[in-house]
Amino acid sequence: MIVTTNEPPTPDRVRPVVLPPALLILLLGLWGIGRGGSIWRDEAVSYQVAHRSLPEIWRMLHEIDAVHGLHYLLLHTVFRCWDGGLLALRLPSVLAMVLAAAALAEIGRRLAGPRAGLLAGLVFALVPAVQQYAQEGRSYASVCAAVVVGSLLLVRAWQRPRASAWAAYGAVMLLGALLHEFAVLAVAGHAVTLWWGRAGRRVWRGWAVTTALVLVGLLPLVLISRAQADQVAWIRTPDWSDLWAPALTGAVGALCACLRQPAVPGAVPRLRALALPLLVLPPAVLILVSYLDPLYVDRYVVFSYAGLALLLGLALDRGWARLPRALARWPTAGRPVVAAFALAALVLAPLPLERGLRTPQSRPNDVAAAARAARDLGRPGDAVLFVPGSRREAALYDPAAFADLTDIALVRSGADSGTINGVEAAPERIRAALATVHRVVLVTDPRPRGASARDRAKLAVLAARFKPCRSTAVRGITVTLYAVRGSCD
Repeated sequence: MIVTTNEPPTPDRVRPVVLPPALLILLLGLWGIGRGGSIWRDEAVSYQVAHRSLPEIWRMLHEIDAVHGLHYLLLHTVFRCWDGGLLALRLPSVLAMVLAAAALAEIGRRLAGPRAGLLAGLVFALVPAVQQYAQEGRSYASVCAAVVVGSLLLVRAWQRPRASAWAAYGAVMLLGALLHEFAVLAVAGHAVTLWWGRAGRRVWRGWAVTTALVLVGLLPLVLISRAQADQVAWIRTPDWSDLWAPALTGAVGALCACLRQPAVPGAVPRLRALALPLLVLPPAVLILVSYLDPLYVDRYVVFSYAGLALLLGLALDRGWARLPRALARWPTAGRPVVAAFALAALVLAPLPLERGLRTPQSRPNDVAAAARAARDLGRPGDAVLFVPGSRREAALYDPAAFADLTDIALVRSGADSGTINGVEAAPERIRAALATVHRVVLVTDPRPRGASARDRAKLAVLAARFKPCRSTAVRGITVTLYAVRGSCD
C-alpha cells in the first residue's frame, strides 16, 4: 500500500508511482491492437506514405500534409527497421502513451503526492480517447507524450531554473509542435500556469526566452501548412455536437480544481494551476478560432485529457483521504482487499466502451474491408474508379487487392506526382476510357460531397451506360460492381 505523506518527493519513491500506469496503458494498448485487420483512411495514408522513399516523402511534403511530415519520417524509420504491418504502424503510438502515463504520474507525485500521482496515471490510462489514439498510426499519441513530458520539464525548470532545464523543456515542446503544430497551444496553457502560480521573474524570463525559440523553430512549418490549408477545408464550424464533450470535461475539471489540495513542500506550481489550463485552454482557443477559420477537431487536442486525469487523480486522492470512519476500523490486513476491489471497479467500469474501441466499427471507415470487397466483386481486366478521386486509400494500402483491376482515371501515382492519392486524367479522357470497358468496380463514400468535374463525369457515364449489378457496403465505404446494361450476368 502506498502511503501519502507531506515529505518532499525522493527518487526511491518514483518507481512505485510510475510503473502501474505505464504498465496498464501498455497492456490496454496491446489489447486488440489489430482491430480485426481493419484500418481507416488516415492510418492508411500514414502506412503508404511511410513506405515511400525519403525523396518521395520530401517531395510530397512540399505539396501536401507537411503538418504530419515528422510523423511520416519517424514511421518510415520504423518500417525500414521492421516492416511489421499494422503492429509496426500502431506500436509507436502505444509506447508514446506509455511515456505520457508515466510522466503524468510523476507530475502528480511531485505536485500532490505519490497517491495522487498514481491515481492520475491510472485514470489517464483508462480515458477512452487515450486508448483510442494509443492504437492509431497517427501523430496524436506522440504529441500527447511530448506535451505531458514537456509539462513535467516545466515543473522541473520552475523548481530548479537552470539553462539546461529550460533547454530540455524547449526541445520537447518544439518536438511536439513539429509533430502537430497545435501542440503549441499547450505552451499557451503553460503561460496561464505561470501566471496562476505566481512564478518569479527568473522563471518568467526562462520560459519567455524558451518559448520564443520554440516559436521561431515552428515558424517554417506554420508557413508551409498555411499554404496547404486546402487540405483541412473539410472541417466545419463547431456545433453543439462538437462542444458538449469539452464543455463537460472542462466543468468536471473545474469542480475537481475547487478541492483543497494539501501542501507538498517544494511543490510548485499547485497541481490545479498546471492541470486546469492544460485541460481548458487548448480546446477553447481552437474552438473560438474555428468560428472564423474552422480548425477544431477533437483529436488535435487529445493531450488536454492529461489535465483532466491530473484533476481526477487529485479528486480521487482527496476522496480516499476522507473515507468513512467505518473503513478505518477495518483490520489492517483487509484494507488491501478493499483497495483491490476499488481498483477493479475503476478498471472494469469502462470495459464495454473499451471493447468497442477495438472493433472496426470504432473508426469512421475501413479501407482494408473495402479492398477485400473490390477484390471479391471484380475480376481480371475490370476497371476500377474512385469517387471522390481523392479516396484511393484502399488501393494504396492493399495494392494486391487491385492488382487485376485497371484504374482507368489515374495518370500519375501519388509517389510519382508528389501527392497522396495521385493525379487523375481530365474529364474527357475519363469518359473516353469508360467507353472502352464493360465492367467497372466503383469505390465511393456512401454520401460523397463536393464532387469535382472528374467525379461528375464518372458518375454521369456510369448512370448512362452501365447498370449496378452487386454492391457491398463496408464501414464508411460502398463498393459497387457496374456492367454494361444487359450484361450483369
